Amino acid sequence: MLRAGLFLLFIWPIWSPLVSSKVDPPNYNFGLEQLNQFRPGSTKEDIEKSNKNGEIIEQRGERAVVKYYVAHLRYKFPIFVQFYQGKVLDYYARLPQYFLHDVFHQSLINRFGKQNKYFKKEESALYEWENKENMKIIYQGACTITCFPIYLTMITMQPPSDIGSYRPLIETFKTNL
Repeated sequence: MLRAGLFLLFIWPIWSPLVSSKVDPPNYNFGLEQLNQFRPGSTKEDIEKSNKNGEIIEQRGERAVVKYYVAHLRYKFPIFVQFYQGKVLDYYARLPQYFLHDVFHQSLINRFGKQNKYFKKEESALYEWENKENMKIIYQGACTITCFPIYLTMITMQPPSDIGSYRPLIETFKTNL
């Protein structure tokens, strides 16, 4: 018995780095800064400097919806951006389900403060920030075994007056599902 105790005492320093190693969540290197280029008010020209493979989904006069991908070593997800006269009106990002809801939601709170509205139905929750930096921000997350984000959308609070009938992408996607 004493020998086993001594053996563990001497081998513990070898095992301790393996036992106490840090495990990073899959989205540990994702930051909201990566989405800043798509914020309402940004220009199409600036976005296309770093995103050359945008796919036009819809074009109606001076209004266009373009699909881009945000990609990194660990993730790739689509982001739909609505432009009017070359400026972003809103975007809809379909987030990877292996992102952790707690990490992502906390990063939104750190950036924009506590949400103004919260709605929960069964295992899904909707968070809304109104008039933050002249935007409306909507985030939805859900839980099964773990909690994960579903989408994030940022909508301009002051669309141009000459745009006519403006529908944010989130409303368009809801009615087309």
